[in-house]
Amino acid sequence: MTSAQNRRYLVTGARGMLGSDLLEALFGREVTVLGRADLDVTDRDAVFAAVAGHDVVINAAAYTAVDAAETDEEAALAVNGTAAGLLGEATASSGARLVQVSTDYVFDGRATTPYAESTPLAPVSAYGRTKAEGERLALEANPDGTYIVRTAWLYGRHGSNFARTMLKLAATHDTVSVVDDQVGQPTWTLDLAEQIVRLVDSDAPAGVYHGTNGGQASWYDFARAVFQEAGLDAARVEPTDSSSFVRPAPRPGYSVLGHDAWATAGLAPMRAWNDALTEAASRGVLETDDNASSGR
Repeated sequence: MTSAQNRRYLVTGARGMLGSDLLEALFGREVTVLGRADLDVTDRDAVFAAVAGHDVVINAAAYTAVDAAETDEEAALAVNGTAAGLLGEATASSGARLVQVSTDYVFDGRATTPYAESTPLAPVSAYGRTKAEGERLALEANPDGTYIVRTAWLYGRHGSNFARTMLKLAATHDTVSVVDDQVGQPTWTLDLAEQIVRLVDSDAPAGVYHGTNGGQASWYDFARAVFQEAGLDAARVEPTDSSSFVRPAPRPGYSVLGHDAWATAGLAPMRAWNDALTEAASRGVLETDDNASSGR
């Protein structure tokens, strides 16, 4: 394969939160940017044409409406499953590498210790099932050239996310109630993007990697940390449990992912989530259009 700086990269789903940060992480390299309006990832001919001439394909395109997927699983499967398989076939045909971004939702959330990369999949939601199928199809189509990078609890500069939602609520509410019985790993999309680039640059073995910041936190812990980083009183965040926020799709109670595959590949895992949040806040990532500090 050509040297990292001379490779030609294709980023699908490039207008989203992760896709936008991937472009920053790949700055200075030859990158083709394709958003939803530019490429129908479910169209076989279009996918093969788009992949041609590229050395690395990073698929950040996804159907991410977790609750809507419960009643629209066919549409979610087309984007999260079928499209991943097509990209696997296209990259295998051209000799390119594929990075397929996946999710903690491929697990059932009932574990009590971090999920290993090799843990059997057991999704409990339509979204999780479609992402699990995407993993299977991509690996089946291009087993020697596919990286599955599972991530979770993403926040970043581009697009809506939990951290920015908390600050918007802070501008209009005395207190906010946040669940404390779901545990995971808040992950900054720029950290993830840079880790994906390191993975591809290293020519690490194909397979499954967990792309989350280290440590663990509940949504309540995460919200308090966001308030603190914004200079707000964290006591305004109050704990509640999942029964207060019943939604169509079940949420994993435990979404902590293990990171052993990085060491095996000779790479350092991503830093602790709270360290990443501090830097993200210092770089204005959490800023909203509202003046969060004016909250009552």
